[in-house]
This record gives sequence, structure tokens and C-alpha cells, in this order.
Amino acid sequence: MIHPWHDVTPGEHLPQEFNALVEIPMGSSVKYELDKRTGLLRLDRVLYSAVYYPANYGFIPQTYAEDDDPLDVLVLCQEAVAPMTLVTARAIGLMTMLDGGKPDHKILAVAVGDPEFNSFREADELPTHRLSMLRRFFQDYKQLEGKQVEVEQIQPAALAMPIIEDALQRYSKLRRRGFH
Repeated sequence: MIHPWHDVTPGEHLPQEFNALVEIPMGSSVKYELDKRTGLLRLDRVLYSAVYYPANYGFIPQTYAEDDDPLDVLVLCQEAVAPMTLVTARAIGLMTMLDGGKPDHKILAVAVGDPEFNSFREADELPTHRLSMLRRFFQDYKQLEGKQVEVEQIQPAALAMPIIEDALQRYSKLRRRGFH
């Protein structure tokens, strides 16, 4: 069986363009998470608040972020994308949260195959309200669990590139040491 984190290529035009594997479709209130051991999706929880994911949410394969998970990506697209779908995406920005004191980077991206979003190159080209919704979701979604997160301002695409490159290198180093 193919493991979506370890066996799927992160893409050929890194770091600007990459494969994103969707875990959670836009509009969902269900938090799915990749089970690192099996490669299957696991129901983590149903969100405690009356909120829904404002974008398709997933990760870039063969990355290892500072929060000890694959690097998160929010893929803007006019449709909800089914879980475990690979989407060719392009980074347009970076949103960083502090979750439990650890930085939790989210790459903001657009689906290259979506004509409504594929012309965007920078997050600040999006409607201001859409950016506010993205930040607000992550500020609010854990509140009823009694957890606080801090969400920084959305940064330009150029600041996402070193985060992607670091996560790819971190994964490669761990993989060479026998990481599974």
C-alpha cells in the first residue's frame, strides 16, 4: 500500500508549486488527520465550535514541519475537494499560528487546476474578507476546547518558500536516519 506522506512525490516545481494532499474538504466541520503509521485518515474530532474549514486543508507530502507533522497547506478552490485527493497547488502566502507555544505554519495556496483561483500569485490579491475569514477560523476553532491560538498576519508568498524548503530538508534528513 502506498503511504501518502512517504510515497507520494511533493512535486516537480518546488517550492513555488507542489502536490497537496487534501485531508479536510472546504466546508467541513470534521477534523481528519493523517494517521502517520498507517497512512489512512483518522477522525481526530468534530470541531467544538459552529465553524467550518474555509479552504481545503491538507499537507505537502515528504515534508516535516516544526510541529512534528507534515507541512500544512490551505488550498483555495471554488469546490470542496474529497479527502485523499492530490491537488497541484501554488503557494501565494504564509499564515503562522502559535499553537501550544510552537509555530504552526500554514502555506496558503491556490489550486492550479481551478480557473477561478489559479491567476492569484499573492495572498494580498484575494478579497480582504477571504483573508479575514481564514485568520478568524484559526483564531476561533479551538476556543470551545479551552485552547488558545495566536494567528499572525498573512505573509507574502516569498516568505512561504523557505518554510517549504526547510520542511522538505527536515523530512529528507529524518528519512535518511530511518524515520517512518
